[in-house]
Amino acid sequence: MGLIGEVLLLPFAPVRGSAWVIRQVLDEAERLYYDPATVRAELAQLEQRLEEGEIDDEEFDRREDELLDRLEIGLRGGAGTGDGTAR
Repeated sequence: MGLIGEVLLLPFAPVRGSAWVIRQVLDEAERLYYDPATVRAELAQLEQRLEEGEIDDEEFDRREDELLDRLEIGLRGGAGTGDGTAR
């Protein structure tokens, strides 16, 4: 795009900048969501809640399946670094 195109699109720069920021935030949130260390910590908390009687076996199984699916995606895609932080 030439100089004229850039000048014509200049009023839309804040919108383009905001869209970029939103994409970055969403990417980071997704990396943290699928981070294997985060998922393992959630699995440990879930097991603790079961042992303390806060949840029943059915709820535990449902949540465990969801967390294991997230863990599989995180390990397959390499979404996190494994130390609780995102790349």
